[in-house]
Amino acid sequence: MWQAEPMAPRVPRKRLSPIGFAHRGARAHAPENTLEAFSLALRLGATGLESDVWITSDGQVILDHDGEVGGLFRKRPISEVARRDLPAHIPTLGELYEACGTDFELSLDVKDPAAAMGVIEMARRFDAESGLWLCHPEWRVLAEWRPLTTARLVDSTRLKRITEGPERRAATLAEAGIDAINMHHTDWSGGLATLFHRFELEVLAWDVQHPRALDDILAKGVDGVFSDHVDRLMEAIKRSSA
Repeated sequence: MWQAEPMAPRVPRKRLSPIGFAHRGARAHAPENTLEAFSLALRLGATGLESDVWITSDGQVILDHDGEVGGLFRKRPISEVARRDLPAHIPTLGELYEACGTDFELSLDVKDPAAAMGVIEMARRFDAESGLWLCHPEWRVLAEWRPLTTARLVDSTRLKRITEGPERRAATLAEAGIDAINMHHTDWSGGLATLFHRFELEVLAWDVQHPRALDDILAKGVDGVFSDHVDRLMEAIKRSSA
């Protein structure tokens, strides 16, 4: 069990424009989850980066999508592999901060909950906790992290999984100190975004790739959008803010 001084949840802030999260870096423009992709995304104007996070057998926090390494017939989970034995293109969180700085929002899908504390500690080392978003598909897991960090906590889900109904979920998340909810862009409506905003939750939408879809989701009042196409994403945000 982690031991930490209780941390107050972050206070929601009104954004001048939505955050443009580059999904796995500039995935449409460079090899995903590489320092090249993350750096390029920022050069293209992204205001946020996104990745999945895991922890190695020797405790290093790693940015990778699948969480497995090896050939077609012999894959091993990253949790069983030491950092030195990973492919060179897979970066650590510390290497991301060293290469790209901290002047951006960073959304991390915590695929292995054992990585959470390592992520928080590394963000603090670089004075980047205020820009950190920790995502997980189980809100109860997020609630366990609330006393440990001032990072934003994000319920990553789908509308069909919210069996208790959106209003009940919004109230539960607010009560648990969770800051945001992230759903596929096709799950969102303007009314649904307004409902979650009423509970002071930020609203995020993922897998938004085409200009028409980007314009549509931004018109619904979301606070952040995840896309592979950073150029399209930032152009759409500029249009929406005009």
